[in-house]
Amino acid sequence: MKGRWGQYVVGGLLVALLAGCSSRPTDKGQQYKDGKINDPLELVNRPNAKGKPVNGKDFSDQLTAIQRASPSLYNRNTDTFQAVTNWLRAGADTRQLSQFGLNAYQMEGMDNFGNVQFTGYYTPVIEARYTRQGEFQYPLYRMPSKGKNRRLPERSAIYSGALDNRNLEIGYSNSIMDNFMMEVQGSGYVDYGDGRPLTFFGYSGKNGHAYRSIGKVLIDRGEVAREEMSMQAIRKWADNHSAAEVRELLEQNPSFVFFKPEMYAPVKGASGVPLVAKASVASDRSLIPAGSTLLAEVPLLDNQGKFTGKYEMRLMVALDVGGAIKGQHFDIYQGIGPEAGHAAGFYNHYGRVWVLKTPQSGGPLFSAYNR
Repeated sequence: MKGRWGQYVVGGLLVALLAGCSSRPTDKGQQYKDGKINDPLELVNRPNAKGKPVNGKDFSDQLTAIQRASPSLYNRNTDTFQAVTNWLRAGADTRQLSQFGLNAYQMEGMDNFGNVQFTGYYTPVIEARYTRQGEFQYPLYRMPSKGKNRRLPERSAIYSGALDNRNLEIGYSNSIMDNFMMEVQGSGYVDYGDGRPLTFFGYSGKNGHAYRSIGKVLIDRGEVAREEMSMQAIRKWADNHSAAEVRELLEQNPSFVFFKPEMYAPVKGASGVPLVAKASVASDRSLIPAGSTLLAEVPLLDNQGKFTGKYEMRLMVALDVGGAIKGQHFDIYQGIGPEAGHAAGFYNHYGRVWVLKTPQSGGPLFSAYNR
């Protein structure tokens, strides 16, 4: 399980505006083409969308990864996967979905007008050493035993040495902020600088304290404007403040994540399936269960994270979960490394989504959204 237990990009900040403003905002990619949608997932004859999916090969690669890593998950969704594959091979005309035995359920979005929230996550790569040396002073820890207390120290205590002398250190990085960012993403790759392949640090557990967003802390303190909040904004703030000030900010989040080193391991989601960038998402499984196929109209951003006014169609599969991913919200996996992190850090935008299913695979889940 990837286990991201929070997001720096403050999710849901625009929800109240979307729901209540008489002048509907569009700066985050919101559209109002379909009128009000009255169900969490509404069956439509065909998506009111133009264009074809741009990532057919990536989607096919993701299906192959599912089949190899989780045959049971693949078999539960095989009718839909095969129908979508046939539709792709025939040209992927959204007007012809029904001809391939596919129903399209449009999601109502955060505002009941079809605007589904997209955020992004990625797999960071950080520099570290096996022992504390030079600039490499910030420990990464494996999961401690909870013992009788069943609760571990909070972040500030860990930073002050509460876990020292317990043989829990699995590396030392040169950036406390890099460590923190990897915690938020829930996993990452570590380069020990010895010429060996990168080591995957998978999620191993957390200390049991509540998560508090440092992005929200900076907004509340007036340090970063709400509309400018992103991972990049947090990085920029840290670059312009002292080590002590950065540590004080991070300590406002008492939650702490532990890791497990794994050699030659791919990035996997909560379903145990290797993730293909921009063809997999984290979802709220009470609404969108694992293995669901999504046709998504994703807003395109420029290099500064601003909405360009354009969209692209993507096929994606729900294969992961996240503590901040609730309801009409998806976290799109962006890939590995700095470029993926750059893209993930900016995403807090809106697009339209249709869940694709064959009739024999059943209708969507509504259990948590009965009206």
